[in-house]
Amino acid sequence: MSATPPPLPPAAPANPFAASNVVTLPGAAKAAAKSKTRWSDVSMDRGYTTVPAILFWGQAKLGLTPEELNTLLQLVSHWWFVGNDPHLSKDTIASRMGKHPRTIQAYLTSLEKKGFISRKKRFKVNQGQDANGYDLSGLVAKLDAIAPGFKKVSEQNKLRRRKAEKPTG
Repeated sequence: MSATPPPLPPAAPANPFAASNVVTLPGAAKAAAKSKTRWSDVSMDRGYTTVPAILFWGQAKLGLTPEELNTLLQLVSHWWFVGNDPHLSKDTIASRMGKHPRTIQAYLTSLEKKGFISRKKRFKVNQGQDANGYDLSGLVAKLDAIAPGFKKVSEQNKLRRRKAEKPTG
């Protein structure tokens, strides 16, 4: 007697805002399922953000202060689609971080000077300026630049472990 497999969940509706060059990663659903084993449904209900570990590992190498990293993470948490820059207001970021908007403006200026972000002015039709958009391609380029060094160290450590684990004699 064979068991019937459980029904598949309904397919997610197509995203009308997704750029045509966005590719769904084959392991994305599996990664989301694994996350749900660590985090509660209540915590995951509002979504999650994918952040390369190299951003955390390379924080000091990149010269990011904790406040700048937190500001970047606030921006990254709203970077949903390629070609659709996050556009949080300084007030929103300030409220989330418990800081004054002028302090956030200083962090953003510093991140821009360091090449992590570039601000893009946005305007509402017939209503004036809206919250800036933030191009994160500088961040991506900086992570790409340091990633090979971390990979090399990881490979060297793996070889050292193998050598240390070999039986002597």
